[in-house]
Amino acid sequence: MNKNTLEKNTKIANSIMYYIYTHIDVNIDMYELSDNFGISKFHMHKVFKNTFGKNIYESIKSIRLQKAASLLLTNKYSTISEVAKLCGYSSHSSFIKAFKNKFEVGPKDWRNGAYINYSNSILQASNISTNSSVDFSKLCATIVNMPSIKSYYIRNNGYINNVKETWQKLYTLILNHNVKKYQMVALLHDNPTITDLNNCQYIACIITDEQEEVFTKRLPNFKISDGVYAKFDLQGKGEDVLRFIQWVYHDWLVDSEYETTTKPSFIVYHKNNYLNNENLFDISYYLPIKF
Repeated sequence: MNKNTLEKNTKIANSIMYYIYTHIDVNIDMYELSDNFGISKFHMHKVFKNTFGKNIYESIKSIRLQKAASLLLTNKYSTISEVAKLCGYSSHSSFIKAFKNKFEVGPKDWRNGAYINYSNSILQASNISTNSSVDFSKLCATIVNMPSIKSYYIRNNGYINNVKETWQKLYTLILNHNVKKYQMVALLHDNPTITDLNNCQYIACIITDEQEEVFTKRLPNFKISDGVYAKFDLQGKGEDVLRFIQWVYHDWLVDSEYETTTKPSFIVYHKNNYLNNENLFDISYYLPIKF
């Protein structure tokens, strides 16, 4: 496979994955999806499997359950059936069965506290967040209305593995083309505190108006969703981020009585810990909310 074909297929696979995440609340028709990208259903499945190592159906199921697991924690006024519907399940019984198979407990037990051990086991297995003991309880959120933002990106399969290398590639592209004004943003399609970190979709993004033809040629693009977000500003070391996200979902959201949505959260880097030897960050974290 030549380089141009590989880049084209990667863009197609990334676009399919983005479509899945942004349409997770509805039935995703494979024929309609392949028509959207102007390719056959067979070729669509092949390209996706070659890029992500699993088929589209597996990905849809996994993403639906990850979103449901997160919403069960944060949307305490929504019934289990309502959460299931938000994540694309038309059958209550099929949702219960799928959830138990994935998390080994039912949605009711998960909501009543079973998520705590599950989440802690993920952080402990990360070998990075165990060193964090920061108290985030004094942090305050600012409620903001964000516009849709066009970004160019590299999708990294996994929250830990190769994230630094992914950011280095984007930074190299910036330096090669002498881009002066840009923002670095990480889009978190999955809640990394309740999703196996090797299966998280971590998207490293560049936002810029410069050298558009260069970025368009080299990288796929999408628009970060507009909407209402809770914005948190904080500084720290790399190992603090997962602990912070856990605090946001498990403590701040519960106490605030806000609910989150199926839109992804994102991080704006003012200082990127993956690009400095001190592993220090200065970020603004945006969490989609509703009341």
